[in-house]
Amino acid sequence: MQTLEREAPTFDLPPWVRLTRAAATLWRVADADGRPLGHVRAVAVADGWRFRAERYHGGTRSFRSLGEFWAVSDAFDCLRYQR
Repeated sequence: MQTLEREAPTFDLPPWVRLTRAAATLWRVADADGRPLGHVRAVAVADGWRFRAERYHGGTRSFRSLGEFWAVSDAFDCLRYQR
């Protein structure tokens, strides 16, 4: 898999999202009360960015992808509503 070098994306946040940057293209997502929801990872593709919603799975001690989206707002919503 080829890595595309580019500046990390910026985006507007919905009022219920709190982000903490964990890496250049990875953010921890929490709700307005500070409860952790998961991660959003920006993945560079030829024509822009895809946004992967990830949630921690304690049984395997790893993050699992919940889906990949063209809009970061869709990734946020996935973390918010899929529990």
